[in-house]
Amino acid sequence: MKCIGLLGGMSWESTVSYYQALNRGVRARLGGLHSARVLLNSVDFAEIEWLQHAGDWPATARLLSVAARDLQAGGADFLLIGTNTMHKVAPEIEAAIEIPLLHIADATAKRLVADGVTRVGLLGTRFTMEQDFYMGRLETLFGLEVLVPQEAERERVHRIIYDELCLGEVRGASRAEYLTIIAGLAQAGAEAVILGCTEIALLVGDAKAAVPLYDTTAIHAEAAVEWALS
Repeated sequence: MKCIGLLGGMSWESTVSYYQALNRGVRARLGGLHSARVLLNSVDFAEIEWLQHAGDWPATARLLSVAARDLQAGGADFLLIGTNTMHKVAPEIEAAIEIPLLHIADATAKRLVADGVTRVGLLGTRFTMEQDFYMGRLETLFGLEVLVPQEAERERVHRIIYDELCLGEVRGASRAEYLTIIAGLAQAGAEAVILGCTEIALLVGDAKAAVPLYDTTAIHAEAAVEWALS
């Protein structure tokens, strides 16, 4: 079994979901007392969040590249970045290491394509919904048409992630608001919606939505288990 390097802590609330999914996935495949070989480097999210909102992406790239090199030095065979947003600096992180990176958008897009989805809604931080590093990858590499909410809805989705979900707060009113936004994306033609922030499944992962929801945390972890056992 290969050793999974998990770059986590962004936020640690969703890193818990990653750790559970990786271990449950290996146990489901191998049975008995088997669990995943995981090397975790969990960063201080307060520092990352400040740099994100300051627009200092080069600084986030340097910080996470050091953390990724530490995972490589510790014996990780490949790398997961346990957050959608910080895949913005995935190219810089890849350039800093020799082990392969399993990209969260690629794992998600392959699942969508396999399921026959061509037009998909995207929820996430404002960075993920508004910048090209994620949406552009889905469109260019996988031919998906990506829809995002209106600006005011994007701001609300973003605020709930940082002010509630990353702090471990799951509120019924916010769940209802997300489901309304998802319904709006469905009305606009989305055949499914990507939960493109690793915390969103904590809020709506088990909810009945207007269209199928694709939990990027679960999909990323499932792909990692496949890599680890291949």
